[in-house]
Amino acid sequence: MVLLSFDIEEFDMAFEYGKTISFEDQIRISIQGSHSILDLLKKHRLKATFFCTATFGQHASEILERILEEGHELASHGYYHSDFKPEHLLASKIELERLSGVRIEGYRMARMMPVDEKEIKNAGYVYNSSINPTWLPGRYNNLHVSRTYFQDSGVLQLPASVSPLLRFPLFWLSFHNLPLSWYQYLAKRTYEKDGYLNVYFHPWEFTDLKDKERFGFPGYVSKNSGIQMIDRMDRFMQWINKKGYPSATIKDFVSSL
Repeated sequence: MVLLSFDIEEFDMAFEYGKTISFEDQIRISIQGSHSILDLLKKHRLKATFFCTATFGQHASEILERILEEGHELASHGYYHSDFKPEHLLASKIELERLSGVRIEGYRMARMMPVDEKEIKNAGYVYNSSINPTWLPGRYNNLHVSRTYFQDSGVLQLPASVSPLLRFPLFWLSFHNLPLSWYQYLAKRTYEKDGYLNVYFHPWEFTDLKDKERFGFPGYVSKNSGIQMIDRMDRFMQWINKKGYPSATIKDFVSSL
């Protein structure tokens, strides 16, 4: 199965590069990108999981409605994107369940940072997809972690997909910077080895990020954003269907194990 997931959140990444964006613009940009994602999923008849912060959910009811009406999964991405306390694990789950009326089973930590698995279990989550099992300079070194799913403290761990050889990450930055044919080759090798593919993206990638004065992003972050990202994802989804790879929500994948 191909497990497409999208971390929908207040767009605060520019803060990491010394820029400030109003809260209203953070929400507006992520809403715009989320609609583009949902349009593509609908066009190609694919299913996905949306890891949503409670804060974004509170200000984007139209997106939550589309996610549920169009058969996708809603999961937790914490309460805020730039602030975390252990109590946010349960609080975000409760708030997203209140906003959506559905049970929240999955969690993903903002920026794929470490999180206490026992706290995840205590908050009532079934699975956690917060690990990128590779080495990313300045972020994390998870080369010691299993590439594929495993159990930890009563919670199913579903790491992001990396290639079988060298653990090359197949996350959003790779998608932007590799030729699409190379990315698809690595995705194919990983799918054939593991039997599934777990890749993640963000809504703001589907908006134009090239204004360096406004966002401060280096070229490797803003490359192939906006219309170019929509086109690349359109072709990637078309490739998924052409290969005959079934898509599923993470919840459905976990329940099938």
